[in-house]
Amino acid sequence: MFRFMFRALAVAALALAVILAVLDAARSIGASQFITTPLRDIWASTSPQTLADAKALTTHYISAVAWDPVLVWVLDRPSWLILGVLALLLYAVGHRRERGFGRFAAN
Repeated sequence: MFRFMFRALAVAALALAVILAVLDAARSIGASQFITTPLRDIWASTSPQTLADAKALTTHYISAVAWDPVLVWVLDRPSWLILGVLALLLYAVGHRRERGFGRFAAN
C-alpha cells in the first residue's frame, strides 16, 4: 500500500514538473531568452503563509543555517527541476523489487 502511495505521488510530481517545464519553455520562446520560474516564487504566489510557516518551523526546530543557505538555494532552483528530482526519489522509494527466487530456474 505504501509503495502505491509513493508511486502515485511520483506520478503527480512528474506531471507537475512537465506542466511547469512547458510553461517555462513557452515563456522562454516568447521572450527569446532562457527563463525559469523558481519554486520559491510559485510557492510565495500560491500560499505565502505556508512559506512563512515553513521558514519559521525550519529555523525554530532545525537551525537558521538549514533555511538560509540550504533550503533557500533549493527553492531558488527551477521548479520543474525540483519536482522532477522529487518524482525520481519518490519512485525509487516506491519501486517494486524483483523477487530473486526462481529467476534462474527452468520454466
